[in-house]
Formats: sequence, structure tokens, C-alpha cells
Amino acid sequence: MALLRLLLLHLAVSAAADALTPDGQALLAFKAAVLQDPTGALANWDATAADPCAWNGVACSSPDPGSGSAQPRRVVALSLPKKLLVAALPRSPLPSSLRHLNLRSNRLFGPVPPELVAGAPALQSLVLYGNALDGQLPEDLGDLAYLQILDLSSNAINGSLPTSILKCRRLRALALARNNLTGSLPAGFGAQLTALERLDLSFNGFSGTIPEDIGNLSRLQGTVDLSHNHFSGPIPATLGRLPEKVYIDLTYNNLSGPIPQNGALENRGPTAFVGNPGLCGPPLKNPCAPSSNPSLSNDGGDSSAPEAAGGGKGKNKGLGKIAIVAIVLSDVVVILIIALVFFYCYWRVVSSKDRSKGHGAAAGSKGSRCGKDCGCFSRDESETPSEHAEQYDLVALDPHVRFDLDELLKASAFVLGKSGIGIVYKVVLEDGLTMAVRRLGEGGLQRFKEFQTEVEAIGKVRHPNIVTLRAYYWSFDEKLLIYDYIPNDSLSAAIHGKPGVTTFTPLPWEARVKIMKGVAKGMSFLHEFSPKKYVHGDLRPNNVLLGTNMEPLISDFGLGRLANIAGASPFVQSDRVGLEKEQSQQSDASVSPLMSKGSCYQAPEALKTLKPSQKWDVYSYGVVLLEMITGRSPSILLETMQMDLVQWVQFCIEDKKPSADVLDPFLAQDSEQEDEMITVLKVALACVQANPERRPSMRHVAETLERLNGSS
Repeated sequence: MALLRLLLLHLAVSAAADALTPDGQALLAFKAAVLQDPTGALANWDATAADPCAWNGVACSSPDPGSGSAQPRRVVALSLPKKLLVAALPRSPLPSSLRHLNLRSNRLFGPVPPELVAGAPALQSLVLYGNALDGQLPEDLGDLAYLQILDLSSNAINGSLPTSILKCRRLRALALARNNLTGSLPAGFGAQLTALERLDLSFNGFSGTIPEDIGNLSRLQGTVDLSHNHFSGPIPATLGRLPEKVYIDLTYNNLSGPIPQNGALENRGPTAFVGNPGLCGPPLKNPCAPSSNPSLSNDGGDSSAPEAAGGGKGKNKGLGKIAIVAIVLSDVVVILIIALVFFYCYWRVVSSKDRSKGHGAAAGSKGSRCGKDCGCFSRDESETPSEHAEQYDLVALDPHVRFDLDELLKASAFVLGKSGIGIVYKVVLEDGLTMAVRRLGEGGLQRFKEFQTEVEAIGKVRHPNIVTLRAYYWSFDEKLLIYDYIPNDSLSAAIHGKPGVTTFTPLPWEARVKIMKGVAKGMSFLHEFSPKKYVHGDLRPNNVLLGTNMEPLISDFGLGRLANIAGASPFVQSDRVGLEKEQSQQSDASVSPLMSKGSCYQAPEALKTLKPSQKWDVYSYGVVLLEMITGRSPSILLETMQMDLVQWVQFCIEDKKPSADVLDPFLAQDSEQEDEMITVLKVALACVQANPERRPSMRHVAETLERLNGSS
């Protein structure tokens, strides 16, 4: 009887396995290759299940409503990142319907088998980052016509990049960093892969020249990282055709020759080119050797040649006597002129000293000025060493900063944004630490001591609602500010949504109260308790960042001052994104000229004086409050009249509009919190009073908002 039961159980399991879809059977072949599954990621991958769509990490397509018969759903994605799976990738094919495969940060080893990709021709993303894969890349990669993302970084893959990769015309991200790849990039790399948006080939052994056609990759974003390879030859000028926001990292290669100064390569600091001893020219301090002039050698190179027919004897043999005499005489004249100027300056200085002995201090000072005017012996006393100091080390403003400049330069960088004060990058260090780096610009006045004093004072500001400045770097070519990276974008995106993103979830009232309170506390601290009692001068939603728990952090205070010292061109207090486009769309002559969004946050008195005050910040904060409770843009087009948000709210009050017309429609649904919303509206209106003296202090505003019942 026991034997009969075992036989029946075996038959039941076999029947269940036969009932499993082909996609499920392909996945079970993958599971069979897994040697260790310490997190139990595949625990519910059951052979007795008829449908694998409920298995962990598996996603399936939606059923086709137009299909008459009950067709099984197909597996379209397998995502098992960071599960510590130990396995060699199986040679059996994956489900043919698979579009996305993500096995990053596991413990996979061995080569990438051709069968893995050949069996999934519809694959769109292949992410195997952070494993221990080795061997060469299969030529079959080129058969993935729909492939858009290929991330095989941080493995031990060797060999060359297969030429077949050029057939992946839809490829948007190619990340092969930190492998052992060698050889040249395939011919036609830039001409064929024109859809690329991300390119990271760093820390490999690629050699040969950088392809001339790489400038065709006009869709690239963030950092184009070719660093830590063996690329040689000159930097192709076509790299300058890449988008302006792209940061090109060419560090630590064998490149040589002058650095092209065009487009995306223009005005780059030396940090993008270090580690290439053969490179020369700006922005490096290694000047290029002057091009040799062959004319003299050519002129005298025919001394042994027979005389031309009809030519005079010796006429073409080297330089003529008259030319030599003229050169010698011109040299003598130049030397005499220099000597006369030198003697004249010396005579003026000596004579001024003699006069100062007989005519007192006044004459002496006059003689001193003469010495400076001549410029031969005296140095302008205003040129103090501090103004010409160079600082080539990363200066930590926080004892917890454990990275140095070299680690910062090696890190992966992605452009977060660009303004008149420079580019902001998201920088991910090797240990995973993420920082935000603002690049203030290149060149400019060398006022290091002044910059140092200012930046170290800013670095001492510590408050839960203020972004912390952790370190800085100063040199003639680069000025960098290193901040904490804040992950949840800006308050502006939280209020109005991100540009180009259609889905948007409005903030609930409790979250808005938390942000209002946090910003008020941070501004109150800046005004009254910070080392210098700072004025922000440019408070607006774009400069309020949101942390992991949606806590607000004020950014960019003191930035305008630092930009001025560093020689950048600050464009603070104006956000003209899309303004020209909006203006071009206004065809009605009766519409008033559009104002910039940034100007809507400026206090009225800003038009009369250039010196910001704390009352400016109070006004700006009031506009931010109005934006948060109305959900409206800071500038509003009402029928044929353009007005800012303050004017619009005042217009609604004068017209006795109901509160539901003023409040954000999403908030107006919450009638229980209406009293609090009206309280905030009153605080905002007090902050935007036209008379600065009638505006409350930020400390008073913070204390008033603290009485609200919303989350703090």
C-alpha cells in the first residue's frame, strides 16, 4: 500500500508539472541552477502551480480581453535584485516573452551564455550589475533588436565589445563599468547607437582612439564616463557636439595633444582630463609646445641643389646678406629700447627718493607712485598673497567626511540641473554614499581667503531643515561645493508635479503643514540663530528640497555671495524657464507682458534696493505659503490679465470669493481642516504686506504655525 501511495504521489506531481506553462518550466530551469538562496527568494516557485505569475519576482502580461479562448498569461519580467542568489546562469533559454531581466547585486558567476539572450528575443532591459560574471560577451547580444538597457557593470567580463552590439539601435543605456573589457570600440559606435542616453565604460581596459563619430550621440545625459581605460591619441573635437549639460570624464587614459575648446568641451575644468600626461592646453597648466615653423629649414635646405636655370649665383642659397643684416639691426634696436625703458624707470625711482629727502613726505609719496606706475621695481600692495592663493585639496567642513578629492573625482556623476550659478551633479561614491556637488565655475577672481571665510561660516550652519554643506574645493579652474544629497526632489515638484510627468499625487494637508513648519523653523534659525544671521534672498519652492520622510530642507542660502567671490555669474532670484516660450504664445495685444516666475517671490522693495533683507525672505515665504494652499503657479493668467499669486488672492478676497475658490481643489475636499487652512492663509497675507515693517518676523511666523494640529 505504501508503494502504491508513493506511485500515485509521483504521478500527481508529474501531472502538475506537465500542467505548468512553458514559461513556468523555463523559470524552474533557472531555479534548478541556483545553488544557494539564503533569503528564500524562490521559496514559492512551486512546480505544482499551474501559473508562475504569482511567483516572487515574476510579472506577467495582462490577459487579452479580445481573445475568445482563455490564453495563459505570459511572463514578461523577472526581477530578483539583492537576493544573494548563488548561481551560474543556465544555458537553457528563458521565457521567450521575457522583456525585462533584473538580477543585479547577487552572486552570479560564470559567463553570460548565448542561450540566455537567444531564447528571449523581445528582451528590452538586461540588468546584471554587481555580480561575478566572467567570460566574453556573446555575439547574440546583437539579436536583441528591442534592447534598450544593458547594465553589466561591476563584474569580471573580459574580451572585447562585440561588434554586433551596433545592431541594438534602440539601446538607451550602455553601462559596462568596472569589468575587464579590452580592445577598441567598434567602428560606427557613435553613428549606429544614436539613441544612447547613458554611456559608462569606465574602469576597463579599452584602448585605441575615441571614435570620431561619438559626437553623434546627441541624446546623451549625465556623465559620459570613459575614464580609467587605455584610450590613446587626441581627443576628437566632435565630442564638443554632445549636449552642453553632459559632463565628459576622460580621466586616467593615455590621451595626448591639445584639448579641443568647443561646445561641451569648452570651459571644462581640469578634473575632467587629469591622468593623461600627454594632454596639453587649457584648462590644464601644461602648455602645448608651439608648432614648428619649417620655413627657415626649407629655405636653407636646398644648399646642395643645383642652381635653377637663369638664377643668379648664390641668390637662393640660404638667407641673403641683406636679410641677415636687417635681422641683426632689428634685434639691436629692440635691445636698446628695452635698455632705455629700464634706465628711465631706474632714474625716476632714484630721483623721487632724492626729492623725498629734501621735500618731505608729500614728495616722497609722489615718488612712490611713480615707481608703481613704472611697474619695474614696485609691486602693487593690493595684490596680497591671499587673493592669489590656490587650494588644491578637498576641505572637509564636517568631521564625518571620509572621502577625499580623488574618490570624489572617480565617482559616478549625473546632472541634476543647471542654472546661472553652475551645474549641480548627483555624485555616487564607490561606497554608495551619495552627495550633491555644485560646480560654481572656472576662472574668475582669485579671492580665496574671502571665499574660505564665507564658505566655512556657511558650513557651521546646522539645522534639521537646512541642507548641510559638508566640504568644498577651490582652485583657479574649479570651485566645488559638496552638500548632502536630498532624494525627493523639490517642493515645487511636490506642489505642481514634475515637468513631462502626467501622473501626479497632490500632497495631503498633514504633509503640507509639516513642510510649512519646517521651512519656517529653518528660516527663523537663519535669521536669528545662525553665525551671521543670514538673509537667504532667494527663497522659493525650487530651493526647498524634500528628504526621505518629506521633511523640508532649505538649500542655496549664501550661494549668491559665494558665486560672486568665485567669479561665477549668479542669476539668482529669477526662474525664467519657459518664459520666452510663453511670451511667444501670447498673441492678444491686450495681455500684459508676462513676468518671470522668480520675480513673483521678490518683495516689492526689491525693485528699489539691491541689498536683500530678512523682510524680503518673509515676503518670499508668504508667497510659498500661498502656493502651497492654493496649488496655483506663482504667476496667473486671468482672462486677459496677467497677475502674480499675491494679487490674485487679494483679488479673490476683495471680490468675496468663497474659500473653496481660493484653496487647492484637493484640499477643499477636507472640510475638517478648513479652519487651519484659513489660519495659514491669514499668516501668508501678513507675510506679503507691501510695507516691510508690517510683516512679521520668521520667528513669529514659526511660533504661529506651531499651534496648528498638523504633523510637525
